[in-house]
Amino acid sequence: MSRLRVAVVGVGYLGRFHAVKYAGIEGVELVGVADSDIGRAELVAAEVGCRAYGDYRQLLGQVDAASIVVPTPAHFDVGRDFLSHGADVLIEKPITVTLAQADTLIELAERQGRLIQVGHLERFNPALVAARDRIGDPRFIEARRLNTYTPRGTDVPVVLDLMIHDIEIVLHLVPAPVREIRTSGLAVVSPHVDVASARLEFSNGCVANLTASRLAAQSERRMHLYQADGCLEVDFGQRRFAAIHTDPASPPPGMRTDTRQLEAGDALDAEIRSFVAAVRERRPPEVTGRMGRAALDVALRVLEGIDGSNGGRIAQREAP
Repeated sequence: MSRLRVAVVGVGYLGRFHAVKYAGIEGVELVGVADSDIGRAELVAAEVGCRAYGDYRQLLGQVDAASIVVPTPAHFDVGRDFLSHGADVLIEKPITVTLAQADTLIELAERQGRLIQVGHLERFNPALVAARDRIGDPRFIEARRLNTYTPRGTDVPVVLDLMIHDIEIVLHLVPAPVREIRTSGLAVVSPHVDVASARLEFSNGCVANLTASRLAAQSERRMHLYQADGCLEVDFGQRRFAAIHTDPASPPPGMRTDTRQLEAGDALDAEIRSFVAAVRERRPPEVTGRMGRAALDVALRVLEGIDGSNGGRIAQREAP
């Protein structure tokens, strides 16, 4: 593949950044951007130097890959159309609204020999990337993801908007199935759950406590991972990583703290470049469709528990 032809569908707040990143990658041709608001599409197209489309279907068959940055309910239809026309897709999280939709897209991609990458952006956060070599066998994980209130994102529950980031990371780090989920949450200012907590118990004994809120006085995106040799702290917001670990050479109590402040970095640029590399090399992307489906599965089970159908307790469910 010489020049990679790409498109961006949905150029609102986040989609515009996708277009800007593609336009800056050597060997990538941004063929066009599409948005139901043609005026918005034209503004972004003028900025990045490509054509604007009011209907994404005009781009089908014209590109090798596409970023799908439309509202979640449209992920399935847009993803299916591009996959059916031979394009690889980067779909923003969550992958779809339902597990059945996710399964259909994954099966279609496998039949067509196409790739699905799901936009779980925090996988590319410099703090998590720096911590990876230190993460071994976490036994207890605590994650807090709090945002100040903004209307953007309140069209879905906070579990699908914020908590799903930490769900996906925890599922990636713990090599065992979820055995049980305990939940709580409530809606405060929107029709959907605005504050939620979930306790995930894994079959290997690891426990993860996750909290998400969009009603905080200040933002926080932090995860603590406790292992046999100490604790790792990943601060996604401040891009800082700290390891508190046992060290017999240190003064009592024999613990040492190593802290690394990372450069600002650009997680979205890293994510999109990783997708482009996966497309070119025909290798699995960093966050596959099946990984995105697994995160959606747990997120939906958390919401099921909050709805009270099982008293906030959800037992293990076999994956297909």
